[in-house]
Amino acid sequence: MIEKPYHVPLRLGLLSAAAAEPFLTEDLLKGVAGHAGVDLDKVVDRLPEDDPRWEVEPLRDLIEDAKHAFEDNRTQADAWLAPRLHAALRLTRREAADRRLWTHLALAVAPDYVAWRHRSRTTSKIGPERFRGAPDRQCFSRLWWAAEMFRDGADYTPVVTACGNQDLIHSALRRELIDHRPIAQALVQVMERGVAVTGREIEGLMTAVSAAGATLVYDALAPDVPRDPGVVRTWIEEAAHVSVPRRVLPDGPDEEPVPKKSVSDLTDFFADLFETAPVRGRAVKE
Repeated sequence: MIEKPYHVPLRLGLLSAAAAEPFLTEDLLKGVAGHAGVDLDKVVDRLPEDDPRWEVEPLRDLIEDAKHAFEDNRTQADAWLAPRLHAALRLTRREAADRRLWTHLALAVAPDYVAWRHRSRTTSKIGPERFRGAPDRQCFSRLWWAAEMFRDGADYTPVVTACGNQDLIHSALRRELIDHRPIAQALVQVMERGVAVTGREIEGLMTAVSAAGATLVYDALAPDVPRDPGVVRTWIEEAAHVSVPRRVLPDGPDEEPVPKKSVSDLTDFFADLFETAPVRGRAVKE
């Protein structure tokens, strides 16, 4: 297994897919040997030095703690790390949409974690998309976006539940519907009820939810409260003064939680919808 790079940058930067490509060597993707980091640092675009958010040390500390705590069950690290990564790396959605940031975090700062978490048990290889892939596949962006989409205002508890199911994260992050907060919370509730749990069941439910959304207006069925962008700006500005707790969940942006009635109504609707959802392998009811 590869180890922490000899040279870890002090600050996050932006690393394009083209610039990253020469460093995604066969040995790296096999988890045999990493890179020293010095040459990689030469092709990184710098971020503003006066912004404390780009400091790497707090992120490296989180990553080391996750590796230590979940050595025996590495998939469980997602549920622990996602809310804490989100709380530590405070971004606007526009910033988080820049794949270059995540590529730099994965390849320059923590390739050892990517290998530790995503090395295949069957092929002993790491998919290159875990370093520079789409938001639902890249090692760190998938966790940050899962926390962003599934948090209930400041409460990260639903994130822990959502990230405990790899199929839900992967399926949900590929669909724009998840940006409607009551939908995200209702999906967590459906899973907690045991209605849809397996990968096939979740994919069938998500397909049915997307199809129903073509004819139903979810905003009308399950209205949300207006969101105040100033709350997120304040949360970001406080980044330099907050340490992320390990034993309890951190607090997210102090936004209004999702209306409970909207979540309840939508959860019941999704549970009924699942009865006729196209689940591969499920016997068709007469």
